[in-house]
Amino acid sequence: MKIQHIEYPEIPETGGWEYSMAAGFFDGIHRGHQEVIGHAMDVAREKGLLPAVMTFDPHPSAVLGSRKEVTYITPYKQKMQLLEEMGADTVFVIHFTKEFASVTPEQFIECYIRKLGVRHITCGYDFSFGRFGKGKPDDLERLSGGGYGVSVIGKVTEEDDKISSTRIRSMLSEGDVSGAAHLLGRPLMTDGTVIEGDKRGRLIGFPTANVDPVPGSCLPAPGVYAATFEADGTLHDGVLNAGYRPTFKDPSDTFLSVEVHLLDFDGNLYGKDVRVRWIRRIREERKFAGIDELKAQITRDKEEAFRILSAHPDS
Repeated sequence: MKIQHIEYPEIPETGGWEYSMAAGFFDGIHRGHQEVIGHAMDVAREKGLLPAVMTFDPHPSAVLGSRKEVTYITPYKQKMQLLEEMGADTVFVIHFTKEFASVTPEQFIECYIRKLGVRHITCGYDFSFGRFGKGKPDDLERLSGGGYGVSVIGKVTEEDDKISSTRIRSMLSEGDVSGAAHLLGRPLMTDGTVIEGDKRGRLIGFPTANVDPVPGSCLPAPGVYAATFEADGTLHDGVLNAGYRPTFKDPSDTFLSVEVHLLDFDGNLYGKDVRVRWIRRIREERKFAGIDELKAQITRDKEEAFRILSAHPDS
């Protein structure tokens, strides 16, 4: 897959290729996004076009100031991997800046549809583009002049409610990773690197891999989770603690830790790039009166994680 980074006002040379393109930010690549992207891939096959995706980096709210802190359900590298798995030949990544945000809908269409060789564009019903988001899907068709086709994918729902990144974030904030997985079409995945921790888990008989998530990762609420852990292409079952370890840590420490005790592995993972898949929440994080009480609870957590993962198709 080719990734073309675009800095406004440049227009990349496409070599005369013609594309069926899906357009959107696509954070999460959830089931609604999959409908949009999948349709663009289908049109590409039907019309003999190259399948492409247009997305933006960073999130517009990081530039326009509507969010204090921006996190991503699918950080950049993971999003590119998922798009490749879906069949994209080319991904156009527009660097979202205040200058780019000022283009008119007409300029956007001229520069980033016509001149890119897009012969068919697919978007969601709520896609917007151009200054102040004034461009809407109807404008894509109205301004096409017959130069490209347009497909607009309607609302994709679950239990009569729209599947959206906002809904998934809300579920994650409550620790409902299994509900989020249903909307994503796969478990939430967190990529990161194993770093050295304080080794307290090893001292009490439950060694953990401390994962430093890639910057900007959207993490679920603190708690204990059944999870899988991928390292060097091998998948391991585990019980994960996300939180502030109140039994041990200074209450003023606000760094959220992600630690995974592997149920079927004992070895050195320091420095490894890994992927955690969050399967189901077991319980909230809480403070224990002492080490013995904590160890007893971890043993119960391990048993519950084993039960959950034994019945889960992704483990």
